Amino acid sequence: MLMVMTLALAGIVVRLVDLQVVGHDRYATEARRQLMHEQPLTAVRGSIFDRNGQDLALSVPRATIIADPVLVTDRASAARTLSPLLGVPVSTLETAMEQRRNDQGHRVRFSYLKRRVAPQLARQIAALHVPGVGQVAEPKRVHPAGTVAAPILGFVGSDNLGVDGLESKYGRFLAGTAGSLQSEQDPNGREIPATERREIPAKRGGDLVLTIDQSLQYMAERALTQEVETANAAAGMAAIVDVQTGNVVSMVNVDGRVGGVAAHPATPDERNRLLTDVYEPGSTTKVLTVAGALESGAITVDTPFSVPSSIQVGGKDFPDDEYHGRSNWTVREILAKSSNVGAIEIAQKIGREKLDRTMREFGFGARTAIQFPGESAGLLHGPFTVDPSIMGSMPIGYGISTTAMQTLAVFSTVAAGGVSHPARLIDATIDADGNRHRYPTPAPHRVISAATAATLNDLLRGVVSDGTGVKAAIPGYTSAGKTGTSRKAPYTVPYKYMASFAGFAPAEAPRFAAVVVLDDPKANGLNHGGAVAAPVFSKIMQYALQLFHVPPTASVGADAGRPTQVDRSGTGTVSTPVP
Repeated sequence: MLMVMTLALAGIVVRLVDLQVVGHDRYATEARRQLMHEQPLTAVRGSIFDRNGQDLALSVPRATIIADPVLVTDRASAARTLSPLLGVPVSTLETAMEQRRNDQGHRVRFSYLKRRVAPQLARQIAALHVPGVGQVAEPKRVHPAGTVAAPILGFVGSDNLGVDGLESKYGRFLAGTAGSLQSEQDPNGREIPATERREIPAKRGGDLVLTIDQSLQYMAERALTQEVETANAAAGMAAIVDVQTGNVVSMVNVDGRVGGVAAHPATPDERNRLLTDVYEPGSTTKVLTVAGALESGAITVDTPFSVPSSIQVGGKDFPDDEYHGRSNWTVREILAKSSNVGAIEIAQKIGREKLDRTMREFGFGARTAIQFPGESAGLLHGPFTVDPSIMGSMPIGYGISTTAMQTLAVFSTVAAGGVSHPARLIDATIDADGNRHRYPTPAPHRVISAATAATLNDLLRGVVSDGTGVKAAIPGYTSAGKTGTSRKAPYTVPYKYMASFAGFAPAEAPRFAAVVVLDDPKANGLNHGGAVAAPVFSKIMQYALQLFHVPPTASVGADAGRPTQVDRSGTGTVSTPVP
């Protein structure tokens, strides 16, 4: 018996030595770990403002309902109490409050029940004093202007990470850095006074200041939505850029009617199609054809061409939209009438390599300086493609694909006297300390001579004053631009079209350039750019000029902005491809 007691006492001594000497540090650490409770501190996501400081996206304080499963005394009762308030099934709440261990074998002390609830509901739940249920601050992303500029902004997921658009591209900058709070708590979840407490503060994210003008964006969205609905188009795009700076002041995406849902501005989860989607631009490309020929000295504005109704290139026939006898037209008349045959004849003066180089110098085949998520570079086949008909299709905007913003860059460059000012969507950033920093942008560069740009300016005024773009006229201002109407692949009956207009104003001293594109307009046969896109250009450009206090350059009256002329409701020329 004595031996048994001696051995027992020896065991106790050994165990005490192990607990108090050998394993002291290990057990003390484990004891502290069981008492320590870590609570994440979510960083406030930075805001996104328009050029005037108007809120487009910001984070507002919200409470997230959480649970510490270790401290929940009655899961079933807690779940039944909270379910009708949170709108979460009882079974889901019970699972969230269930005690479990992580991969390291430690007990999980934090679980989400409902994220970012309204303040009133948060107060109501706090008053219930449910054991083990608490709250943490977690900001919620809101958009004070609704869906204005939604595809540009993108959206934020439940984890406070940007999912698309600028929220994704500048996600790390906007998100900031999360923090944490560690404190020792008793078994009832109360912090133990005068014990270890470690806080790593969350660092607020930075802010973005866009070049977009909220007022202009709203107006342009409404104007384009109305036209998309009226024209029964599948979708629409429009953008306006300040030719002096490259600042994009408006960028609009509109969805067409689907069933009983009328046309409406695109939502945050949709593509910013102006930069992501490509199409064959059609006749707006004729400006590049003429620019290359003028710049090389192969033609002058008065160079005459003998233009038949159609022309053969590489074994394929390329006709004008309307039949006409062989006509002696100058470059001015070819552009004003949007003649496919005339444009092809002009391209033959410079050849494939020069035409390809001109297109690339204007930005075709490359992403814009915006570098938007999912942005496309478009497609150019190169000067040595084996397609023998390429010099029939390329001069009139077929056999290539571009984004609407690439098309806009052409007209912005012409308007700026031949100098390209890379497009800018971000004007500045504001760091967490409130310091504003101008966002870096590639330097402007010359694309064509000032003389060539001035000639193109003059020619494009003629398109509006007495050509296919008469509906782009702006009361009080002289405008310039080019229509585009191209058939969509696979070029089979019934044809589908992309109808566009791109131009600038005031023509005498350009301030803004704009592009408008309607995808598959089909109401009343009005599918030409001059009929459906040009009127939208007129509306949004007039608003932009007046908003920015640009002085009028023409008389104000019934026919202001253009000479007296016949209204051409269906005016436009289709750049017709050969199947």
